Amino acid sequence: MTFDDSRDPIRVRNLTKRFGPFTAVDRVSFDVRKGEVMGFLGPNGAGKTTIIKMLTGLLAPTSGTGTVAGLDIESGRRWVRRRIGYMSQRFSLYTDLTVRENIDLFAGLHGIAGRTLGDRRRWILQVSGLAGEERCLAETLPLGWKQRLALGCAMVHEPPILFLDEPTSGVDPLARQRFWDLIDAMAREGTTILVSTHYMEEAAYCHRLALLNRGRLAALDTPGALRGRVADPVFEVRTNDAPRAVEALAGASGILDASLFGRALHVTLRDADRGKETIREALAGVGHEARDIRRIRPSLEHAFVSIVRVGRGQKPGPGSG
Repeated sequence: MTFDDSRDPIRVRNLTKRFGPFTAVDRVSFDVRKGEVMGFLGPNGAGKTTIIKMLTGLLAPTSGTGTVAGLDIESGRRWVRRRIGYMSQRFSLYTDLTVRENIDLFAGLHGIAGRTLGDRRRWILQVSGLAGEERCLAETLPLGWKQRLALGCAMVHEPPILFLDEPTSGVDPLARQRFWDLIDAMAREGTTILVSTHYMEEAAYCHRLALLNRGRLAALDTPGALRGRVADPVFEVRTNDAPRAVEALAGASGILDASLFGRALHVTLRDADRGKETIREALAGVGHEARDIRRIRPSLEHAFVSIVRVGRGQKPGPGSG
């Protein structure tokens, strides 16, 4: 079967998946362009993994359509799997095999042998930082190295499209950064990448983001454009008892959201002009005092909370679109 390389590598229209009475994915539509890193951002249960499983042929959709590499995800699922790389959110290697044995196994599954196998093995060892560690058992590797090795094995057949399902879950921040350096390099060489994550700092690396909530597509845009949708002012507040201050601010008049960010609070308000006064009054009412209050630029997390809040029908603040 041939594939159409002139179309967007991934096209989805009204994709839906139900498990009995439960709708896991509800009429989701989007396209992913060649060489683009598209991110799925959302909490557990938002539908990220279910969409990826449908696009990789592991689950059949209840309704809707989708194409990957120009191939229908239902009738062409056998051929779709030859055109993609897939890395699941669980560790996808064989822990009782060595680094080299894992690479050779995945290469063999794709019919790669001889000189080509040697070239691909060297590339994987280089990008994963495992050159000289070929004889190590996979189970002995640090988690960050395991994930880079798993990514290399998913790319052993040089697929034009790559699906990554929460690939850095549980990985330390430095290892996550190195992993994303690899993703960026692959995209610059033309690989189309769809990656799911619940790390807000990772989402900022994506070219575009699909915000998913309860199986629905809440928003789709660039990270900068999504942050720009937050019209309600956001303030950072520092007190001597942040956890109790959150309880005091949550639900107070004029306050849309209050949450912990490290040792500080981030507070979203309806009215910027009375922002500091509103916060001080709410805290003073329960015997707390704010040491410092300053307005900050909205983050992707603020954007997600704001978009979900408006989607639920909660009234936005003045000037919200």
